[in-house]
Amino acid sequence: MGQLALLFLIVSAIHLAPAFTPPTWPVIALYAVNTSLPMPLLVVTAAIAAALGRHVLARATRIFEHRFPARLRKNLDAAGELVERRPANRLIGLLLFVFAPVPSAQLFEAAGLIGVPLWPCTLAFFVGRLGYYTLYAFTARQLSANRLLDDFRGQLTSPLGIAVQLLVIVGLILLMRVDWTRWLGGQRRP
Repeated sequence: MGQLALLFLIVSAIHLAPAFTPPTWPVIALYAVNTSLPMPLLVVTAAIAAALGRHVLARATRIFEHRFPARLRKNLDAAGELVERRPANRLIGLLLFVFAPVPSAQLFEAAGLIGVPLWPCTLAFFVGRLGYYTLYAFTARQLSANRLLDDFRGQLTSPLGIAVQLLVIVGLILLMRVDWTRWLGGQRRP
């Protein structure tokens, strides 16, 4: 049970951080290769840890919303209203949490800032992680541990990985600066 608890703590810690964290796939892969944990237990534990970590990150992000200038808070509220306006918008938003092509930390930070309901986002993220983590664990058991360790080291020190994180953070900042009230046509829901 110690291996499972450590896995939970590592994956939670990675997903609590707002940026510049190593990807989770090497952790899943290393556990799949170097432990005898059953794959379903490994995958479900890691997915729960990841989802709870991101949920807490989004909640923590909401704490800082009141520190933003009134204009920025108004834009964040308008962005949230735009997402919540139609069921199709909510569905597209949830699908992003399942199949996110961008780092999930910034998705959860954005969700926290615009005030959308977080549990549906967390559940969608959990479902996506189940799929991804199953793929990682299965693949890892097919590859040698030495090659995975080299990949893990490369990911931690990759300039491309750092650059992608920086670009996503800049993108989040730019999205916060968009005048979302203009997209709503100046009309607010009652």
